[in-house]
Amino acid sequence: MCGISACILLAKESINGHDGCTEYPSEREIKSDPQVNGIAKDLATQLKASIDTISHRGPDDSDVWISANEQVGLAHCRLSINDLSSAGRQPLHSSDGQIHAVVNGEIYDYDRLRYECETVHKYVFQSDSDSELVLALYDIFGAPSLFTHLRGEFSLVLYDNRHGSQRVIAGRDRYGIKPLVYTRLGSKLLVASEAKAFLRMGWKPRWDVRAIADAGWMFDDRTLFRGVRKVLPGHYLDITEQGGVQQVKYWDAEYEDKRKPETRSMDEMVAGVRERLVESVRLRLRADVPIGIYLSGGIDSSAIAGIVTELARKEKVKIGNEEATRVTCFSVGFPEASGYDESHIAERTAEWLGVRTIKKTITEDTLAEDFGHAVFHCEHHHFDLNFVAKFALSNITREHGVKVVLTGEGADEHFAGYPYFASEFLREADEALSDSRLSQDSDLRNDMFKSAQQEMKGIWQKGGATAYEDRPAPASIAGAGATDMSDNLLAWHPMATLFAPWIQTQQNNYDCRKTVLNSYPCDIQAKMRSRWHPLHTSMYMWNKNSLTNVLLSCLGDRMEMAHSVEARTPFLDHHLTEYVNRLPPSVKLRYSADAANDAGELGPIWTKSSVALLSLNEKWILRQAVRPYITDELYRRKKHPFLAPTRWAKGGPLCRMFETLLTQEAVEALGFVSWETIQEDRENAWGETADPKAFRRLVYCGAWVTLSQRMGVAKAEGSDWETTTQ
Repeated sequence: MCGISACILLAKESINGHDGCTEYPSEREIKSDPQVNGIAKDLATQLKASIDTISHRGPDDSDVWISANEQVGLAHCRLSINDLSSAGRQPLHSSDGQIHAVVNGEIYDYDRLRYECETVHKYVFQSDSDSELVLALYDIFGAPSLFTHLRGEFSLVLYDNRHGSQRVIAGRDRYGIKPLVYTRLGSKLLVASEAKAFLRMGWKPRWDVRAIADAGWMFDDRTLFRGVRKVLPGHYLDITEQGGVQQVKYWDAEYEDKRKPETRSMDEMVAGVRERLVESVRLRLRADVPIGIYLSGGIDSSAIAGIVTELARKEKVKIGNEEATRVTCFSVGFPEASGYDESHIAERTAEWLGVRTIKKTITEDTLAEDFGHAVFHCEHHHFDLNFVAKFALSNITREHGVKVVLTGEGADEHFAGYPYFASEFLREADEALSDSRLSQDSDLRNDMFKSAQQEMKGIWQKGGATAYEDRPAPASIAGAGATDMSDNLLAWHPMATLFAPWIQTQQNNYDCRKTVLNSYPCDIQAKMRSRWHPLHTSMYMWNKNSLTNVLLSCLGDRMEMAHSVEARTPFLDHHLTEYVNRLPPSVKLRYSADAANDAGELGPIWTKSSVALLSLNEKWILRQAVRPYITDELYRRKKHPFLAPTRWAKGGPLCRMFETLLTQEAVEALGFVSWETIQEDRENAWGETADPKAFRRLVYCGAWVTLSQRMGVAKAEGSDWETTTQ
């Protein structure tokens, strides 16, 4: 994993008249050659400062390259994982000097792809780095075909100067595991792994208050910062002199057609999941450095630990650069009395597997101390302090000399692990398994559907989220299920009372569900209405919004890379997910009349009254597929989301931290937050009778104040509500 920064001049003609790029001087050559144009020197200096700003993503090496015509500059900071030699440093250059790239991430199935490029297409590689496959595959196949061959998590910027024309490709992996943002600054297009990289390029950040207030930063390509956009997952920017800047989709998720379900045996489907998951894990064990595993008390990470352990012991598969039969796992624990601690389950799993565990206990002091640092790396607000715990976990990983970890993100999203998927599963019968109990008994299914909706509202209210009651629906562009699911997606979006009066005026008569639904293209909306089962519609919505823009950011890449740790996500391998997406809804959620009585430890979110939700076994087919690798305890256990406690003592470390951070001056300097609301919340968010909604509002506002102060974001004004385009 690494950090990238790039600058592309968007003017149609080059600055100094050059129309070719026969040489590609490095940063060192630019600095030492007095004949090189001063513009190139200035750009190299800016890019070096830019990449230094995100050097946490790659502390091992860095370099800058400027095209001979001075229209394109690429910068890279390296976290050495594969090919630790100097040959693997970036920017990368093709053997003919016409294609150049910076790559962040990992490309898997490396040996097969390299062999094909060398033997079939006669491509000559310059290193053993997996990143060089980007150059080879682009040279052979071009774009967008390049992306169909890439398997892994990645973001990249590639410059092609062949045939006398110029083309820049800036692309991102299918699920947005690796970040990539861009903005315009005059005639320049800036592209980077993180927005803070733009600061040294002359960018003056302003709030995009419309994106914050209408939740657009969670659902479309906007960010918290005005004019800064995300390259969407499964997309790339295609930048040419003729076409300007266009965002192009190269991949999207597809689900089984509920009207024409495939017929497969249960054994075949279980074996299909197991085979693809084991292959995905195996591919992610290749590295020239040690690899560890993030182990929680859930089935997802435990299954990965079990598979890795078996591959190492039975097949002698190397775990990174070591031939080891004893896997190293890392876990976090909260104070046991909080009800949020799962570390004891992780420890029992580790003992059963015979693996080594290193535990980080997250105290209130830890959360207070790390909050500001975690927010700065995250670059957006979040409703919970779990991201601060993940920040601390990645720190302990790096302290123990581990650069790469395998994680369990993506399992809940593809095997229907979250409780808000249940009502959409119950909304319609599953014709693919027409002999199932719920498909045959419509009265039972309908009763459970109504109960599940109410039970989910109770869970939201208990956690301090927004549980919307009946309200007029916006124009149904994607079906009733999509409209209802948007309420679940918006449950953690701040209510209007948090915002300043002038923002609330702008919000009048606007339903944020429109932001959610309008984020999906027309062809996807059509599939939601008629082709996909409502469960699959809800899963698509979650994966395109909360998974990409929240979980893979503040609980994924940003927190891991803050400490120069690369995370690999076997459950987000597209060969696995494309197979799982085609499976019937009823193998992901499975009804059992006895399940509610055998739920075991309920944890902080469930209640005994959640009968309908507890009667559905989430991730059923995954449980069957990984049964050989997990304990009986995990096989039976209900989903427990990774959350931090919300109840803390008044006057304690967190209370003092927020009181110091959220002063009237600091809050009013934001320009878009109601000080009166925050003032009230500072009193109501603490102690045994604490209001969880008040606590969450302090966490939101604390993030905005931190970003404002650390990134120098200007006070919001009315013009910051205006719609901006890229």
